[in-house]
Parts: sequence; structure tokens; C-alpha cells
Amino acid sequence: MHRLSIGEASRRSGWSPRMLRYLERAGLVVPERSPGGYRSYGIRELNQLAGLAGLRRAHGVGLDEVAFALRLRREPELRAALETWLAGTSAPESGHATPAWVEWEQRKHERLLTTATIAA
Repeated sequence: MHRLSIGEASRRSGWSPRMLRYLERAGLVVPERSPGGYRSYGIRELNQLAGLAGLRRAHGVGLDEVAFALRLRREPELRAALETWLAGTSAPESGHATPAWVEWEQRKHERLLTTATIAA
């Protein structure tokens, strides 16, 4: 398959050229660029566009949610901070970050020990 311009990609995918530019800025679907700087869509990008449309329909997620999931994948510190928050623990104050799963396990064991002590 040859590479497609933004107009051709828009017609084939059902996404408007404006949305294709937005998806590129959000880092969700990033086409190659021609030597002249024009966007150039291939089979990979068309599959991503179709998959993104299907994902939105099947799971009711917004583009902002998908972009945030992508950001979590690219930024380990943000992911760790969110996991720590979800586990109900506070972020470590020292410069050495404790992985969120370690803190979660520690809290779990503390609760188990407290329950076992009360039951005895």
C-alpha cells in the first residue's frame, strides 16, 4: 500500500483532517512526514485510527482518557504517583521513591496483622 495524504487518510478512516491533526498533537496517531513536511499515513496509522474508533465505541472512553493512558505509559514517575495514590498511601518524602506496590503490600500486611491480633 502506498502512503496516503491527510485528505485520503481522512476519507478512508472517517476521521476529519482536523481530528487527525489533533490526534497527532496528542501523540495518539503520529504519521510519518514526507521530505516536504506533509503528513504521510500508512497501514499502521490507518489500523491505529480504526482501533481507536473501535476502542471508543466498545468502552466509551474519550480521547483525553486514551491520551492520559498513553502518558502513564511514557512517564513512569506519574504512573508510580498514581499507583501510590490509588493504593491509599502517601508518596515517600525522601528522594528515594519506594515502589507503590511495596507500600501497598506493607499496608496489606499491617491490616492482616491487626485483624489477626483482634481475632486472637
